[in-house]
Amino acid sequence: MEIVKHPLNERFRSYLPVVVDIETAGFDAKKNPLLEIAAVIVEYDDNQELVVTESHAAHIIPFEKSILDPAALKFTGIDPYHPFRMSITEKEALAKLFQPIKQAVKRNKCTRAILVGHNPTFDITFLNAAIERTKIKRSPFHPFSTFDTATLGGLMYQQTVLAKIGKAAGMEWDNEQAHSALYDAKQTAEIFCKIVNRWKQLEALDNQM
Repeated sequence: MEIVKHPLNERFRSYLPVVVDIETAGFDAKKNPLLEIAAVIVEYDDNQELVVTESHAAHIIPFEKSILDPAALKFTGIDPYHPFRMSITEKEALAKLFQPIKQAVKRNKCTRAILVGHNPTFDITFLNAAIERTKIKRSPFHPFSTFDTATLGGLMYQQTVLAKIGKAAGMEWDNEQAHSALYDAKQTAEIFCKIVNRWKQLEALDNQM
């Protein structure tokens, strides 16, 4: 097992935060398919600052008999059957992402991953539906607990929209790349790291007073 200098097992009650973003062809997790999924792993650096360490993503083939909502496709700009998407099945996509997540959980001495998302009820619902469809028995994620950057953004930056939180945090924001699962997940991860690290700084100041 890879050894990390500062494992995260004591920071989030033995959970490893993994930022997930999912793009879909609708709002019904049972009927509408996943089209993209991205997972970004965050860990401590040598100074015990939370940083992005890995990013993984996949384009997904709509599952058999799934329903594609034209309005959702127009919003995301995704052509599910474009030949250059290099799409894989749901099961292959989940296996591709779960393997490095499980490795990160192990090296950080955590018990499991916890999904971090922007309004994550949507993402965890679709993720759980895909896990059920593909009959994957060992998901690394807690089945219902999540961390929400919309809530954290409201607390720290007085904003709840992802792009507005990012701008309030001093980040660059590319509207052309927005609604790509990997881009949104990376941006969400950066926001999450900024908030956690800022909280640590505030705690240190309080302890000095």
